[in-house]
Amino acid sequence: MDKFQIFCPCCEASITIDAKTGAILSHEEKALKHGSFEELKGELGKQAQMRDQIFNQELSSMKDRERLLEEKFQEAFKKADKTSTTPFKNPLDLD
Repeated sequence: MDKFQIFCPCCEASITIDAKTGAILSHEEKALKHGSFEELKGELGKQAQMRDQIFNQELSSMKDRERLLEEKFQEAFKKADKTSTTPFKNPLDLD
């Protein structure tokens, strides 16, 4: 075998490589299908719905985020009150 062929999983292009040198001999991109205007319009509509759905999910998670952070802060504050019975002493003041 003096050359081998690789197919890219992302763009589905085929790449021919020389086995001895590792140089790329050829690169062929996958032929793109061109759809009709109506198909493209429908695809854009689906993408717009997906964007709106993701935006609404993020918006609702941001509303809950403030409440969750406040609860975490209160829990940490209670835990800090229970664990620290003596005031903090700066190690530099001990000299």
